[in-house]
Amino acid sequence: MATLNQQETLDVLIIGAGLSGIGAACRLKMHCPEERFEIFEARERMGGTWDLFRYPGVRSDSDMYTLGYPFRPWPDSQPIADGDIIRDYINETAAEYGVDGLIRYGREVTGASWSSDRQLWTVSYRENGQDGQVTCRFLLACAGYYDYAEGHAPDFPGKESFGGLILHPQFWPEEFSAEGKKIIVIGSGATAITVVPALAEHAEHVTMLQRSPSDVVPRIAEDGFARTVGRLPAKKFAGSLIRWRSILLSIVQYGFARWKPDFARKSIKKIAQEEAGPNVDAEIAFSPRYNVWDQRVCLDPDSVFFRSLKEGRASIVTNQIEKFDETGVLLADGTHLDADAVVTATGLKIKLFGGIALTVDGEKLNFADRLIYKGMMIEGAPNFAFCFGYTNASWTLKADLSARHVCRILNRMRKKDYGVCRPDTPPEPRETVPLIHFNSGYIERAANVLPKQGVKSPWRVHQNYLADLSAYQFGQVEDGVLKFEPATGISGHAPQGTPADASA
Repeated sequence: MATLNQQETLDVLIIGAGLSGIGAACRLKMHCPEERFEIFEARERMGGTWDLFRYPGVRSDSDMYTLGYPFRPWPDSQPIADGDIIRDYINETAAEYGVDGLIRYGREVTGASWSSDRQLWTVSYRENGQDGQVTCRFLLACAGYYDYAEGHAPDFPGKESFGGLILHPQFWPEEFSAEGKKIIVIGSGATAITVVPALAEHAEHVTMLQRSPSDVVPRIAEDGFARTVGRLPAKKFAGSLIRWRSILLSIVQYGFARWKPDFARKSIKKIAQEEAGPNVDAEIAFSPRYNVWDQRVCLDPDSVFFRSLKEGRASIVTNQIEKFDETGVLLADGTHLDADAVVTATGLKIKLFGGIALTVDGEKLNFADRLIYKGMMIEGAPNFAFCFGYTNASWTLKADLSARHVCRILNRMRKKDYGVCRPDTPPEPRETVPLIHFNSGYIERAANVLPKQGVKSPWRVHQNYLADLSAYQFGQVEDGVLKFEPATGISGHAPQGTPADASA
């Protein structure tokens, strides 16, 4: 098997050129100019999620004032953006901050091995069918949390007998046309809420078939406050003001929903009934079996989803699938839904850190046995961090905080000539709770692979931006839990732009 030549040792290797990876790279450029780094991206384009997903109507499920980068405020008064616009925003940001030339496309990281003697990661990757390796001092995983190669696809009985098309949103065929078709969309999450109205524009009819309902709330497509404030000549100040308003609103809304769950549930259901009209019974279609924010709340910009229901172009059926047959889907109550195509918007498959196998001094790290430190590092894993966003707010809010804290750590290591930072093992007894307090299917299916969190800081994962901002930006880097070791001669920092010895 052919092997690529090993490159010089990098100070930092970022895995993933999506929203998080490009953001982290920009932060390194701004705050750690001495660090030499590259970005490895398995695909041939940057953008991550926003380049992979091409299904009809794909858009953000958080407002772009918080999903966008704080150092490059979202310039539009429309807070919910289409996927291609987000993709362009990521590309433009990478070019503006000069990190686009640091991306190595087509390099799929397959594993990483840490050597305490050398104080280095040896990262293995595949490129054009060849194996390669590179060494780095610090590894930053920004590859998201789901499998790009495979979505969650339940094994529905009889689906092989179905005479139409079965499509998964993660792998949408460009040539598919909904024109004149009867389409079933299986699912009730953000993807289903997005794809249903987009397909309903051209299809004969679209039926959203859900096993259990979700919370769906309408959102005004254009933000009047953002439009007004955005006219201010001080663009960065205006962007910061809009962003903070959005952050605080989301915190208040989430907190109120958790404080008054019954009131929140009734309010959301009442709004859904008004928006969907008499064709829909909200007591059935929009009455989840859980409290608000036990799963993510779905946004419906300008009520396009609700409007498709009200106008009769789409409908909701809440039932169990008995089996597929040649012409459609038979439900548990004996109802048959005819279909020319079925879209399985059934969720994601969790795959942490791009599926990379990590070993430390020859011992494989089992993430499920480890605790998370400050929501961004793994107990016992040296010189390794990752970006993992919020479940109750914008992903980028947490990802950017993590990237900034990594910069603080790197600057401290360079200043004091440290070669290793490693979250220490917490003292016994180890009281742990699940990493994510969500009962979404994709989270429950991944319970055996996700790391755990503790009950006290810094092992507790806060789902609160203000709490994390205080800990990340103002908390001590050397807090007694994150342990540092002096650099050896092997791992000492090389000046920016100076080739390092790849054999070191």
